[in-house]
Amino acid sequence: MGTQNSSVRPHAQSRNGGKSHPSQCGGVTHDNIRHTTRFTVVGNHLAQHDELSLTAIGLAVHIQSLPTGAQVDINSLARRFPEGKTRIAGALRELEAHGYLRRTRVRTEQGRMVTRTVSCNQPGRTGGEDGPSPPPRPRRTVEKAPRRRALPAVPEPLYPAPELLQTALGVLSGLRRTDPRILISSTDAEHLVPGVAAWLERDLTPEAVHRALTTALPPEPLHRPAALLAHRLTAQLPPLPPFRPEKPPARHPLQNCDTCDRAYRAPEPGTCGTCTPMT
Repeated sequence: MGTQNSSVRPHAQSRNGGKSHPSQCGGVTHDNIRHTTRFTVVGNHLAQHDELSLTAIGLAVHIQSLPTGAQVDINSLARRFPEGKTRIAGALRELEAHGYLRRTRVRTEQGRMVTRTVSCNQPGRTGGEDGPSPPPRPRRTVEKAPRRRALPAVPEPLYPAPELLQTALGVLSGLRRTDPRILISSTDAEHLVPGVAAWLERDLTPEAVHRALTTALPPEPLHRPAALLAHRLTAQLPPLPPFRPEKPPARHPLQNCDTCDRAYRAPEPGTCGTCTPMT
């Protein structure tokens, strides 16, 4: 006669009716514990941004976690992280282009120009000068405007003298007189000025650079004229002329300006020619 062993536990029944658990099919699962101290709230618009690099996203999270007054210049960040000054500078420019950072130059009481950095956890919204963002308000569902894509990188001049950069800005400002479609913003002009300066360093006149940027433009409307200019400045960059002196000048290493964080060449660290303190 058969008897049932009451000491044996019955077989557990599957909660999902025998279907495969997500962990058996690959993909991420989460083991989350609620934070109660030392945490930073980060929006998915940043964590899952489809245009920012992984370096830029990680750097934005780090900056948002810092207290007010913490140093976030390139030199300080390079001492903290192993990515190096070039990658960190590029990530900061990405965040600035997408509105997660605002960097403005202000003059101190001592007359020195410094860079003031504001970290924005929700680009396009502000709670005041440095205060918290206002509470969210109900709003109607509207079609979102397309995100503004960052401009392509442009060449950098070897010696960005103030006079050279001013001439380059003049070239960009005069393009719309030849073709009204080449109307660019001051922000786009600031991005393109180093590229034009790199052309002027190659013994080209401003008129020659003007012709190179306005000749044989496509007949259709120019939806992003600044992007077209950035492409031409990079793709058609002429070679450097041969050095005329018997002994070529020394090429100083790249430094990062202590004031505006931009790269420039000099024998020692300090400030670039644009940010040199006024005496």
